[in-house]
Amino acid sequence: MQQQYRAFAQQQQLPPRQSQPQQQQQQQQQRRGGIGPMMSAGPHPQVPLTQAQLQQQQQQAAQANDMAKRRSKKPTDKTLPDGVADCIIDPEPVQRYKDLRNVERRLDATMTRKRMDVMDSVSRPTKSTKTMRIWISNTVEDQVWQGNGLNVDAFDFSPNMDATYRVKIEGRLLDDDEDAQDGEMGGQERDADGNKMDEDGPGAQKKTPTKPKPRFSHFFKAMNIEFDPSRYRNSNEQSIEWKKPDPPAPRNQHPVALPAAADFDDISFKRSGDENVNITISLQRHETPERYKLKPELAEVLDMTEATQHEAVMGLWEYIRMARLQDDDEKRNFRCDDLLRKVVCRDTGHVPLLGEYIVPHLVPLPPIQLEYTIRVDEEFHKDPKPTVYDIPVTVEDPLRAVLQPFLTNPQYVTMLKEVNGLDDQLARLVQAVSVSKAKHTFFTALSEDPANFIINWMSSQKRDLDIVMGETSRGGGDRIHSDEWRRGGSNSVWTTQNARESVNVLLSKQPRV
Repeated sequence: MQQQYRAFAQQQQLPPRQSQPQQQQQQQQQRRGGIGPMMSAGPHPQVPLTQAQLQQQQQQAAQANDMAKRRSKKPTDKTLPDGVADCIIDPEPVQRYKDLRNVERRLDATMTRKRMDVMDSVSRPTKSTKTMRIWISNTVEDQVWQGNGLNVDAFDFSPNMDATYRVKIEGRLLDDDEDAQDGEMGGQERDADGNKMDEDGPGAQKKTPTKPKPRFSHFFKAMNIEFDPSRYRNSNEQSIEWKKPDPPAPRNQHPVALPAAADFDDISFKRSGDENVNITISLQRHETPERYKLKPELAEVLDMTEATQHEAVMGLWEYIRMARLQDDDEKRNFRCDDLLRKVVCRDTGHVPLLGEYIVPHLVPLPPIQLEYTIRVDEEFHKDPKPTVYDIPVTVEDPLRAVLQPFLTNPQYVTMLKEVNGLDDQLARLVQAVSVSKAKHTFFTALSEDPANFIINWMSSQKRDLDIVMGETSRGGGDRIHSDEWRRGGSNSVWTTQNARESVNVLLSKQPRV
């Protein structure tokens, strides 16, 4: 009879104790909602390639090896071997080829140097100074002397409309003598870009369109017109102010057209008045990089009154070099003479801190002030003439726009490919000439002394074969039982300087008794 045992509940097995970092990692996994798919730590299995893909890879590798072999075997020497002129009937073509090669070298060097100069000129920001001509004029309306302001039939002796005047300020950039003459004569009719318009007629000549000139507002960032304070109780209410708005951000690296308020050639305003008024027009320059007025201490050192911050630093550095003020031991330090001491305010200075030394001596340029009298009298308007001012402005160097196409011309790359192709053909022809020259030398020597030539040639071939087969001596020289070492006499190998030095070295290594 089998024994009956009472089944007891099995004790629940406790999980192994985990460290605190493992518990935090488990809590983060539970917080994320499970472990999720995991990548194996070992190398991932790659998808097997098909037979067509394997064949394509093999073909690409074979083509790459073939191209590498062709490049390694590609001839590059374009110099004719010596003695070619003695092997041909007319040696003049050989000399002409050498002369052409010399001309080609000089031309390549000149073109490379000029191209580097062009790249340097385009990359370096250069400015030039031109003249901006400004015309200031005014017209009047409903003035008393114009006869349209009083009603004779009525007892009201006040004008029906207020007397007004309109002031116009116009600026044009002058770049040649024709524009200067046009400014003196009042100017010709121009289009919206400020260029002269072509005239119609049998004698008219059509001119090619040129690049539009920068407009009047391009050179200034603010304009302020102030009226004579003695004529008004509060002159601030009569002042007119214009500020150039910020240009919009470019989209997709394409320039965005400026708004009309920031791109114009003339500006005008209208006011009420029947008396002559004096006004002052203040123009603040817009230059990139900004130019500053130098204080007398710095201006005396640089010998200039206006400069950019970069020009001031470079001028100060040139002064230190020309005056030999650098420290002999530490080139980054320099001594200050009487002029530099006024700028640096110490006896010694540090070259990397030149930019900080000149900042206190840079002052913003004062605005350009133009005086004008608004005339409303009848005598002036019988023959009105504008007031003209010429002011200097800085513009981009026009040579830069002319040189830029030389660097971006797509025909240059095509020309280089054609030149490389011609060079390859020339190198192959020179290689063929070298092979023909070697054949000519071989057969000429054979015809002059066949027996000795065959002996020497066989000895040379045997020597080359020994080198190829690895049967030469350890020193890499010829074996002692070769024909040259067996031959004696005054013209043998034993009389050469190399043999004498080798014997002396061997004797010096022997121990003395």
